[in-house]
Amino acid sequence: MAQRTGIKKQMNFNYAFVFYDVGEKRVQKVFKICKKYLSHFQYSVFRGEITPSKLIQLKGELNKIINIEEDFVCIIKLKNDNVFGEELLGKQDRQTGENLIL
Repeated sequence: MAQRTGIKKQMNFNYAFVFYDVGEKRVQKVFKICKKYLSHFQYSVFRGEITPSKLIQLKGELNKIINIEEDFVCIIKLKNDNVFGEELLGKQDRQTGENLIL
């Protein structure tokens, strides 16, 4: 029987999805922060490969901008992009909104 040492193994995440719903005053700032670390997917959704240290930086920058009483940000962390399946329905050439935000 293996002995437990009580040491919790740190999980390293290499892929993330971020989606958010934030106040109008903060939308552009949150967009720019996410754009620094991930690829814009659609409207308020970003995804892509990210190192654990970059993920910490992303969360730190977002925490400085968002209002925790009003805003919502969700980060889904994955070990890599091979552990999920993606299926897109509907029109695929739809504009993402990235060109609408300066």
